[in-house]
Amino acid sequence: MSQTTTHDIGMEGLDSLGGVDALCLFVAEDDRPLPATAGYVDWRLCGALSRVLQGGFFSGAKDDWLLLPSDGKLGVPRIFVVGLGRRSQLDAGALGEALASAGKVLSRARMESVALEIPAGGALDDAARAEGFQRSFSPAFKGGRVALLADKGLVRLLPARKG
Repeated sequence: MSQTTTHDIGMEGLDSLGGVDALCLFVAEDDRPLPATAGYVDWRLCGALSRVLQGGFFSGAKDDWLLLPSDGKLGVPRIFVVGLGRRSQLDAGALGEALASAGKVLSRARMESVALEIPAGGALDDAARAEGFQRSFSPAFKGGRVALLADKGLVRLLPARKG
């Protein structure tokens, strides 16, 4: 089981991720502008993620994947971006599938540590998000460390410690 730490969503949280192999972002096809962590990362990358979305190479459709280098603009060298489909239609089942898929892909890519924000949207409350992480991502990810970017409401529901 991976060691889990929590970090605030925002620039300070992103800057606290030194030593993490990858950042995993979840982007939906109806995310414009990009919310939360994806928005902060896009800002730090000078709009690189927005340009990829505008160009149509990656759309945020379900099962859509993108790998970006951070080019030294973040403390994390690589960024995996997972398409969610429509955020407005995100439910516990779709969240579980996206989290399990992300855990498997990150493990196959031999990532030992990853940072991620558990997606919100649709009718998902914090309890459903926490359960999705524990039941779907945690068993699928074989690395040793997970840094969760989360707000305080979600952190209270997770067996995590402040990073």
